[in-house]
Amino acid sequence: MPQKTAALNGSLFLFFWRTFLLSQINSPEDIKNLSQKELRDLAAEIRRTIIDTVGKNGGHLASNLGVVELTIALHRVFSSPKDAIVFDVSHQCYTHKLLTGRFKSFSALRQGGGLSGFTKECESAHDFFDNGHASTSISQALGLLKARELQGIEGKVIAVIGDGALTGGLAYEGLLNAGRDAKNLIVILNDNQMSISPNGGSLSRYLSSLTMSIQYQSVRRAIDKIISRMPFSRFFQKFVFRFKRGLKGLLLSNNMFVDLGFEYVGPLNGHDIKELEGVLGKVKKLKKPVVVHVITKKGKGYSPAEDNPELFHGIGPFNIADGSMEKFDAESFTENFSRAITSLAEKNKKIVAITAAMSKGTGLASFARHFPERFFDVGIAEEHAVTFAAGLSKGGMIPVVCVYSTFIQRSVDQIIHDVCLPNLHAIFVFDRSGAVPNDGETHQGIFDIALLKSVPNLSILAPASAEELKLFLEWAAEEKGPIAIRYPKKSSPSELPSFSEPIKKGKGVLIKAEEFAQSLSVRYNLEKNLVEDFSSGDNGKTFKKVLLCATGSMFSELLVAARSLLLQGVYTDIYNLRFAKPFDFDFFWQSAKNYDAIVLIEDGIKQGGISEEIESLLLKKKFNSVQILAFGQKFPEQGSREQVLENSFLSPNDIQRTALGLLNEIKN
Repeated sequence: MPQKTAALNGSLFLFFWRTFLLSQINSPEDIKNLSQKELRDLAAEIRRTIIDTVGKNGGHLASNLGVVELTIALHRVFSSPKDAIVFDVSHQCYTHKLLTGRFKSFSALRQGGGLSGFTKECESAHDFFDNGHASTSISQALGLLKARELQGIEGKVIAVIGDGALTGGLAYEGLLNAGRDAKNLIVILNDNQMSISPNGGSLSRYLSSLTMSIQYQSVRRAIDKIISRMPFSRFFQKFVFRFKRGLKGLLLSNNMFVDLGFEYVGPLNGHDIKELEGVLGKVKKLKKPVVVHVITKKGKGYSPAEDNPELFHGIGPFNIADGSMEKFDAESFTENFSRAITSLAEKNKKIVAITAAMSKGTGLASFARHFPERFFDVGIAEEHAVTFAAGLSKGGMIPVVCVYSTFIQRSVDQIIHDVCLPNLHAIFVFDRSGAVPNDGETHQGIFDIALLKSVPNLSILAPASAEELKLFLEWAAEEKGPIAIRYPKKSSPSELPSFSEPIKKGKGVLIKAEEFAQSLSVRYNLEKNLVEDFSSGDNGKTFKKVLLCATGSMFSELLVAARSLLLQGVYTDIYNLRFAKPFDFDFFWQSAKNYDAIVLIEDGIKQGGISEEIESLLLKKKFNSVQILAFGQKFPEQGSREQVLENSFLSPNDIQRTALGLLNEIKN
């Protein structure tokens, strides 16, 4: 026991030593008087804390390690919240959280009831927006600045945006408007040559060319240093100013930001706090919009993340010692999609794949390696991805656009106008549909069905397993018109024979209790016996029958609920919808009319979803023992997938309680 206590005390001492400075910081004011050595120590403590926490909880690692010194410098020069710092996407805000009084609660980052992995207004006065999507910061900052000016509120507004987010069109809309008269706006361009995937294209080349202007910055700083030491230096200021403007015009003759009305400063070493402070201190005094171009290294200070920043962009728990991650026996839907689309492309030369800065996250990295000429990463430009796909389709190819459900929301107009209206053959794959773990309100994939179900010509499918996903892709490649396939961020369930049934448009699959009961292990013999009793009507008993009907993503939860109901003596079958649109009600009714109660479960928003349509059709048939379980008019809070579903009354327990409640109403 003493040895164990000693080891524990040693661990606590090591943790305290690692966070000696950080544990004393309750607000940004606490870092303003630290020495340069203390600042370097603080940066090391912050990195260690971020690595330790993300190693346990998962999160955005590489992006946060890259902005430690930059965030420290911002909080040293500016006075938050008087000066508002707006982080684009805000997946790089961990240092900001640690410097604004949230160190003690940082260990619960991304956990249910804990700190968000993004900026969140309710957490701190230093967080101005609940951000989670890219390219929004400049427009947000400009609006906030104008609101302050109209009310006579002083202070700077700083938008921190990465070069990846600058590939999104909204960022340019903000820049075009901000360059006019946003006198107190500062845009920090964090240039690390990465978004989620490595950046490519003309913007990346353009920013690389701007880094060559470091010669101008070196000459300018040298001139400033010489002039400051000369007697009568004020006499030369006007001449020096004109000289520097001329030199700037010579070396920066092609600068987009200057052309838009911004003062451009940079590029700067984003890991040199002293240099950053010096430049930001001067920029703070300017009365015009400024772009400060900062070069950082994604994953800085942790070699696995430096070597593979794409892998460590958003990551689950990992082994801190070597960066290794736990391997799971069951493959995720994303992994299964990766294999299926690559296999399909080998057979069909017309298949092309498009993603928006997330080749690895969507499982398209393998496709990109096998078919680089048929793979297109368009950057954070979801609208372009869809309209680009429309052009590819019109030209005779079969585009597969793979984007997270929460991000495809940006492309609703393009899906309607550019693809569905002309009825073009394009396949949309919505990864991370339904309940999304740990990333909170901004990343839930619960709106895609309701947003798109009313759009003519579009089919929407939801596979329950890897085999169904493969069949859906093959069917979509042969079918005509636009087709969307949605699946969750989770492991694929074990296969059942029903999942291999041929695809028939609009028709789902009835999975009888006999099928999933017989597939159980020996410990579920009781369920199997019950099923046999139900089927034979043993001892003249009359059993109540319940049908659980759901989108494929919810199959695992349905199976748990169905097994529980079987154990309670309720005969339960599952109807796997397959299609959220179109829906063949006549086919469904042939099975549904034989049940005493039906529970409709949908991992999407209730209003406008497929469940509402089915309920309405059932009521017209005078079938009243039906109830919907779906997401309501509330953004789900962060937590594990299980917590998100439980908080929205979509857990297996909620499903079985609802079924039993309907049966009790019938008895009464």
